[in-house]
Amino acid sequence: MASPVYVAGVGMIPFMKPGASEPYHLMGAEAARRALSDAGIGYDAIEQAFVGYVYGDSTCGQRALYQVGMTGVPIVNVNNNCSTGSTALYLARQAIASGAADCVLALGFEQMKPGALGSVFMDRPSAFEDFDAAADRLIDAPGIPLALRYFGGAGLSHMQKHGTPLSSFAKVRAKASRHAAKNPLALFRKEVSADDVLNDQVIWPGVMTRLMACPPTCGGAAAVLVSEAFAKKHGLDTKVRIAAQAMTTDTTSTFGAGDMMQVVGYDMARTAANKVYEQAGVGPKDIDVVELHDCFAHNELITYEALGLCPEGGAEKFIDDGDNTYGGKFVTNPSGGLLSKGHPLGATGLAQCYELTRQLRGTAEATQVEGAKRALQHNLGLGGACVVTLYERA
Repeated sequence: MASPVYVAGVGMIPFMKPGASEPYHLMGAEAARRALSDAGIGYDAIEQAFVGYVYGDSTCGQRALYQVGMTGVPIVNVNNNCSTGSTALYLARQAIASGAADCVLALGFEQMKPGALGSVFMDRPSAFEDFDAAADRLIDAPGIPLALRYFGGAGLSHMQKHGTPLSSFAKVRAKASRHAAKNPLALFRKEVSADDVLNDQVIWPGVMTRLMACPPTCGGAAAVLVSEAFAKKHGLDTKVRIAAQAMTTDTTSTFGAGDMMQVVGYDMARTAANKVYEQAGVGPKDIDVVELHDCFAHNELITYEALGLCPEGGAEKFIDDGDNTYGGKFVTNPSGGLLSKGHPLGATGLAQCYELTRQLRGTAEATQVEGAKRALQHNLGLGGACVVTLYERA
């Protein structure tokens, strides 16, 4: 981290069900405007922009930002699967930390279709061929859609290794609903109990019910990052800085360990988190609030351990002790997470940034974690990439 990087502004629009949202370029433009307004600057102050989305043609980033302004600045389009938004954030942070720019916009949006995720380009090899082959070797679940098979398989691995009951995943989903009930930007705000989750439609007997999976949604979110010199010159908010950040991709353990937890990025997350803790000179115990990638309740549970929030095999006790919510050790996904907000792929990482920035500013209103000083963000994309970011109240 060569030069301090501050989050001067954040913006987010409410996520909506596919078919109910505006087109991607309007969602993206509105999220960008909100972040610029929050920062107190105009688009003409932006020197570079990194724009993330997964489902769209080339230069959709330009299509969205041209609604905000046409100033000739570099606009880089980013696609890194479900970690796309945080990858845009990663690149924006690098640009400022390296001295290449002083004011950079990171934007993410997604216009999605209903139903399970799938490939678009069917006339060429899939990026998931090796992942599919690993899942086929390790999981006997014919007819289960791939994403559910990946993450349900990871949860099943944890159950088999540590005796984790299905009710633990249900408790994660119930916790998400309690948090989301306080978040006006969450799509699903109805509180559900663990029993409600267990009694919901069965997707995979003994492994997953429908409520344990996040829904596809459409939306947009953005952040304005600035250097210390730029912030001082323009009188911008410097309450929140990025203290450390790391991106990792897959290693040989992904396919070599014979474990679905590794296939869905357990080692990527653990390695990225450890790099961040080392960079910042802190440990998990120093974290107050976490937004992590709960695309399935199963992934939230195994990520507690990957991030070091609890010991390996300790997630069941961690959940039962209430250490993942208000009054416990780490308030996890105070926004309600992907399970309640939904998961518009390109926007997700920047929506996490939005929530955590507001937490550290003390402006998160009903979801506020009292006295939050350090916040950890985890955003995972299969294929794969994982970005972990540590924010501090300056």
